[in-house]
Amino acid sequence: MRGFNKTTVVTQFILVGFSSLGELQLLLFVIFLLLYLTILVANVTIMAVIRFSWTLHTPMYGFLFILSFSESCYTFVIIPQLLVHLLSDTKTISFMACATQLFFFLGFACTNCLLIAVMGYDRYVAICHPLRYTLIMNKRLGLELISLSGATGFFIALVATNLICDMPFCGPNRVNHYFCDSAPVIKLACTDTHVKELALFSLSILVIMVPFLLILISYGFIVNTILKIPSAEGKKKAFATCASHLTVVFVHYGCASIIYLRPKSKSASDKDQLVAVTYTVVTPLLNPLVYSLRNKEVKTALKRVLGMPVATKMS
Repeated sequence: MRGFNKTTVVTQFILVGFSSLGELQLLLFVIFLLLYLTILVANVTIMAVIRFSWTLHTPMYGFLFILSFSESCYTFVIIPQLLVHLLSDTKTISFMACATQLFFFLGFACTNCLLIAVMGYDRYVAICHPLRYTLIMNKRLGLELISLSGATGFFIALVATNLICDMPFCGPNRVNHYFCDSAPVIKLACTDTHVKELALFSLSILVIMVPFLLILISYGFIVNTILKIPSAEGKKKAFATCASHLTVVFVHYGCASIIYLRPKSKSASDKDQLVAVTYTVVTPLLNPLVYSLRNKEVKTALKRVLGMPVATKMS
């Protein structure tokens, strides 16, 4: 991040956030605190259930375990600081802390996009090639896909963070957001940002649209295979295994597209914070709830872990 040492005049930013709401910030603090605790409990529960239930020791739930862990880290990068600022009159963040937050936010966000795409490929193999599933989706491939997702996600985050932080910042220093995101920060640069905005937009397409298109292709093959299943019950069961993943796909990529794939002239508006709440708070909460409430295997495993009676089918 060379810009810090050579051209940076601004040494700290002011995160405007929800300052305009005045006393309502206390109510927001309570709401965000409860949501954050729920996110942590829900994701830790999912990870614990997967870890201690041998029936869930499959690639599909391994990816879900890593996604829950990544989502927990993702929210930790943003929400604790938001909670502090909601109770404080001082809403400043140092330049280096802002860059660090931006890097880890983008890193975990990109990793999550890629992990969700990997989960789509897993569903494709499971439904379209069920007899070869264990051969194709073995432990080694699963670890390689997870490692590749993380390494690629954080490499892209490093490139994007350096593109932003290498620019001169000489004031103003008020970020129209509650955390350091790329669009509101780059608006404060004291130079022409068109080239770097184009580069960041290209990275956004790479991270959002390419995985999303791969997911759509996977589900094209999946739907084609499901429609060939003779029994209605078989079709219903096959579609049920994909419902949770599809719900997360459309919410996650939908919110990301609204913020990062649009004309820059419309970026960093006040409405962005409302959308940002969706992908920084609601989506991390949605993932474990969707996978636990809509997935029979997870619900059964959770009951076993909690020592609750599990209903069995009569033969």
